[in-house]
Amino acid sequence: MSYDPYASYPYPQHPHYPQHPPYPSPYPPRTAHPPSLTYPWRPPAPPEPEPRRTPSHPPLGHHSDLRILRNAYRWQRRVATLTALGYFTLFLILSAFAPSFMTTTVTDGLPTGLLLALLQLPVTWVAILLYEHTARGLVDPIADRIRKQSELDAKRAAVRR
Repeated sequence: MSYDPYASYPYPQHPHYPQHPPYPSPYPPRTAHPPSLTYPWRPPAPPEPEPRRTPSHPPLGHHSDLRILRNAYRWQRRVATLTALGYFTLFLILSAFAPSFMTTTVTDGLPTGLLLALLQLPVTWVAILLYEHTARGLVDPIADRIRKQSELDAKRAAVRR
C-alpha cells in the first residue's frame, strides 16, 4: 500500500508535506436534470406493431396433421413388426409345444419345422414390403402435405417480416 501525499480526498495531510489544492475534476459539475433526462442514452420507445393478418389456416403444429402422421407411422411400425415377430413367435411356440407337428414330414425328408424355419426369410421380406407399402400409401402423403404446408408458412412468415 502506498501513500499519496497529493490526495484529493479530505483526509488529514501528512505534517511534513505541503498542502496542495485538490486536482480539478475533468467532468463538468453536476446539475439537477429533469427526470426525463436522467437516462439520455435510453433508446426511444419502439413504435406500435402493425396488426397482423391471421392466416386462413392455423400454423403448423396447431392442427391435427402431426397427430395423424404420428398415428400413421405408429400403425406402419406395428404392422411390419407384428408380421415378422408374430411369425417367429408362432414358430417358437410350435417348436416348444407341438414337437410332433414340427417333426411330421411335408415331402420326402422335409419336416414341417424345417419348412417353417426356411419360410422365416420370405416372411421377413413380406414385413419389409408391408412397411414400404404402408409408408407409400399412408405416411408419405401426410408427410408431404405437412412439408408443403410448413414451406408455405415459412414463406408467409418471411414476407410478413
